[in-house]
Amino acid sequence: MTRDERFMREALRLAREAANEGEVPVGAVIVKEGEILSRGRNRRENGKNALCHAELEAIHNACTALGGWRLWQCELYVTLEPCPMCTGAIINARIPRVIYGARDAKAGSCGSVIDLFSLPYNHKAEVTAGVLEEECAGILKEFFQKLREQRKQKAECLGGATEENVTP
Repeated sequence: MTRDERFMREALRLAREAANEGEVPVGAVIVKEGEILSRGRNRRENGKNALCHAELEAIHNACTALGGWRLWQCELYVTLEPCPMCTGAIINARIPRVIYGARDAKAGSCGSVIDLFSLPYNHKAEVTAGVLEEECAGILKEFFQKLREQRKQKAECLGGATEENVTP
């Protein structure tokens, strides 16, 4: 197992925790000098907050642990390619290396939809994509399949009615 795979496995563990709580399964860890400094996972649904992404939680926890906002000695491992908001936070925190698992064809901002690191910002991170990609993508696929099945069962219980077409 490579170093990158070892830390991605911890991010996957956090993604599973998120899935078990009904959150989109994304996990993140920040590593400094070969040791995990902080962890984060999605908490948007339970937190009722659009900012509760795994990467932002991990960045916040790392800043708290180090007592500063510059994370220039750290690496970020995340199971899903960061979105524009998280990529912006990576730029602002000066994280020099980002390692992610699954590509995000809808919001990926490290190369899939757009590469924000290629724009003339004051910081550019090195990106390593596709670490444990199948496993990272698989946990997302499984989560959304279960979610669709639950919605279908709920609609069947309502006699084909859905939340959208039921009048209160």
